[in-house]
Amino acid sequence: MSESKQTKYVTAGRDKKWTNGVVNPPIQRASTIVFDTVAEKQQATINRANKTLFYGRRGTNTHFAFQDAMTEIEGGAGCALYPCGTAAIANAILSFVETGDHILMVDTCYEPTRDFCDTIMKKMGVETTYYEPTIGEGIRDLIKPNTKVLFLESPGSITMEVQDVPTLAKIAHEQEIIVMLDNTWAAGVNFSPFDHGVDISIQAATKYIVGHSDVMLGTAVASEKYWDQLREQSYLMGQCVSPDDAYLGLRGIRTLDVRLRQHAENSLKVAKWLQSRPEVDHVRHPALETCPGHEFYQRDFTGGNGLFSFVLKTTYPKATTALLDGMKHFSMGYSWGGYESLILANEPKSFNSLRTVANPNFEGTLVRLHIGLENVDDLIADLEAGLSRYNALILEKEATA
Repeated sequence: MSESKQTKYVTAGRDKKWTNGVVNPPIQRASTIVFDTVAEKQQATINRANKTLFYGRRGTNTHFAFQDAMTEIEGGAGCALYPCGTAAIANAILSFVETGDHILMVDTCYEPTRDFCDTIMKKMGVETTYYEPTIGEGIRDLIKPNTKVLFLESPGSITMEVQDVPTLAKIAHEQEIIVMLDNTWAAGVNFSPFDHGVDISIQAATKYIVGHSDVMLGTAVASEKYWDQLREQSYLMGQCVSPDDAYLGLRGIRTLDVRLRQHAENSLKVAKWLQSRPEVDHVRHPALETCPGHEFYQRDFTGGNGLFSFVLKTTYPKATTALLDGMKHFSMGYSWGGYESLILANEPKSFNSLRTVANPNFEGTLVRLHIGLENVDDLIADLEAGLSRYNALILEKEATA
């Protein structure tokens, strides 16, 4: 009888070889690992890639427990750890490309992913082609003989397009192309990457895995075919994390299910309330039909979270500022996935520097929300007050026009 995913979040990574009989694996800090005999040292050297104490950069029992847990909840053959999500993305790509290769990158990717491709990859002689997130079968036309990686992010950053991952992965595998996915939105648990054709699933564990906005952490879980290369290449590039951060990631997994369910419940209530507002053009929440790719969300995902966007009918920066500046429960910040609510706004022209082919088909200001664990009625009241401030400036503008 297989465990439910809720049980798995509680039990993953708690093997007695890591816990020594206590509930949580202890924080084991180490740089140097010492050996009493030549035979012990030789044995550790032989098994250094297999969760054996060898040298601090290879990890301690705390790291091994967290890696086990991430591998267990996402699937795959192993998990590499990085000091942040951007490092996980960059090093996963670097582990598999060389000069002369070509990458297919979804145009709605996380902004630092684009910056990495446009600077570091370009400098290395690796070409990047950006593609429309809803391209589907059309991805065939963009594949080149030297295409090495197809990179997906679903839903997409800011505009929330959900991709047809199985179709894209199937086409990529026909050409022996490695499929990588930024799986942060689903926290690795509401979308099963290896069941849908992904080879390497990447997360900013900074967000929902840790869940408390106090740790920078990245993970990449790989299939058996690519695990050895990802592990060893990342090690050679010096990637490692603090055991304290690994411990907090492991602790975050224990409450991941209940947190995600509450985030999802709260966000859907707010999203549906926003749909009723006259100022709102449409809401981009994957669980709603108004979100591009909603049908793939329904088919492939098992749950939601607190992150979505909505688009206002107009764009007037002064009014948007009035909306943002007076919030009581929403703060402005460049992250999400913690217990707190966040808000950011993007004017349509800002996408010109962020997109190549997936330019937004709307004219109003886009507002991205992360709905936290506060009382949802308090959050709605906060947004209602913000929209009142917004409307006052819109009316003032119209009166003087």
